[in-house]
Amino acid sequence: MKKKQPGTPEQHSENPRMPLSRRNYLLLAIGFAIILLGFLLMAGGGSESPDEFNYAMFSWRRITLAPILVIGGFAFEIYAIMKRFE
Repeated sequence: MKKKQPGTPEQHSENPRMPLSRRNYLLLAIGFAIILLGFLLMAGGGSESPDEFNYAMFSWRRITLAPILVIGGFAFEIYAIMKRFE
C-alpha cells in the first residue's frame, strides 16, 4: 500500500463525498421556512382608505418579531451550510 506523503492533497476519487449531507439540506429547508415565516409576519397592515391611518402597521409583530425571525433564519442558514456531519 502506498504511504501518503505529508503536504499532498487526498485523492477525491478514492473517497467520493458530497460537500453537504442530507441533514444539511434538511437544516437549509428549516432555515428557509423561518425566513419565509418572518416575511409573512411582516406582510399586511395597509389601510383601505388613504385618508385614514392604520396603527396596526406598527405592531410589535411587524416591527420586532418578524425582522428577528428573518435575521435569525439567515444565521441558521449559515450554520446549516457550515455544519459538518460525518
